[in-house]
Amino acid sequence: MDRWHSRAGAALFGTLAFASFASVASAHGVRTVSTPIPGDLLLAGAAVTVGGTAAALARLDASPSRSVREVAVVPMARGRALLWLLRLLLLAAVVAAVVEGLTGRQARVSPATTFVWPVWVKGSLLLAALVGNHWTALAPWMTGYELLSRLEGEDVALFEYPARLGRWPAAVGFVVLVGVVENLTVVPTRPRLTAVLVAGYALAMLLGAVGFGRAWLRNADPLGVLYELVGRVAPLSVDRDPDTRMVVLTRRPVWHEVATPLPGGASAALAVAAVYTVSFDGIVETGSYQRLLFRLADTALGPVAGLATYLGGLVLFLAAFAAVSVLAARLGGADAVRVTRWFGATLLPIAVAYDVAHNWPYVLVNVTALGQLAVPGLPSVAPSPVVYWGSAVGLVVVGHLVAVVAAHLASRELFGVDAARGHAPLVALMVGYTVLSLWILSRPVGG
Repeated sequence: MDRWHSRAGAALFGTLAFASFASVASAHGVRTVSTPIPGDLLLAGAAVTVGGTAAALARLDASPSRSVREVAVVPMARGRALLWLLRLLLLAAVVAAVVEGLTGRQARVSPATTFVWPVWVKGSLLLAALVGNHWTALAPWMTGYELLSRLEGEDVALFEYPARLGRWPAAVGFVVLVGVVENLTVVPTRPRLTAVLVAGYALAMLLGAVGFGRAWLRNADPLGVLYELVGRVAPLSVDRDPDTRMVVLTRRPVWHEVATPLPGGASAALAVAAVYTVSFDGIVETGSYQRLLFRLADTALGPVAGLATYLGGLVLFLAAFAAVSVLAARLGGADAVRVTRWFGATLLPIAVAYDVAHNWPYVLVNVTALGQLAVPGLPSVAPSPVVYWGSAVGLVVVGHLVAVVAAHLASRELFGVDAARGHAPLVALMVGYTVLSLWILSRPVGG
């Protein structure tokens, strides 16, 4: 174990030291910063670090620690009271945002759009990355469903949720809601459209819950399932212990839950889609992508060029992951479907790290803007380009290193003595993701 810690520490230190020499960076309004190290050298160094870490792990006998430690315990009664307080506060905030969006001034930046997209949607992702999924428990439709169930005296469910659907409704919903609506339409900048979307989303979730019970919310809520996957990377976890009637806060290694298999193929597809979608979100800000759209404008794809490029890239990412899983299964002597579920989980640190890196300034700036509405004169807060770039590169590289550790653990479970052979294709894919992520971060806005 000491041997592993010393090597991992050296690799991480070297990576962050190398990454401290920046190229250029941009995301959600954070401008660029020039640095003395060429971008190509940065990409090569990060790729070598990730690949070298995987090679070093393959030679070690000991595995990284997966121990879970208890941090705090709260009586369940207090936890339940706090839960309902948070539920009601969020319900009030969402209703206020919908009303404001429908009746307020239809400006590009409004209280409705500021609350819904950067604060609620992206802020929930950052929170899930810290303490696990909270979305499903706090969502307004869950509050409505809980109240209906209390009135009935039991969980409401008119039908049994079709097992064959799995989490495919959530996976498809994620692509539509986050991939298309958020990234490719004007909805996030239109208060009325945002309000209609939120109201429709809430109605669909509530009616689905009445029809199929809690299984609907576990499998069909796109953001609920996404944040559950994000929560696998969280260093903290909040769980209920029915035996002791306590709510327990635990601390765990960030690779603990991502070194265990996902429940099905839909979750793996959503994990890949999450990696791709946040990458696409960064790509659309670059001049290279804008020039591509300009060239496509005069073709048959012109009216739907954005949608075509997003879906085309998504298909390529899914195909690459499927090919890697099949190849790894053959090299390691395991079932390809099982490999897909295990390897899909190991991609989550990459998706989460890049999403946090890309969006934390966006959340911070808009939380401050929302606070200024309640407290006039509150100073604006925005990270400097240097701070943003350093945190972004550090998060991306660390996320990839965590993914490599998780993949190492998963490969040992999947392939046994052939772990190194089975792991190799995934390492190549992760190195590719590392290079792509840092390349996107190295592009200036519009450059």
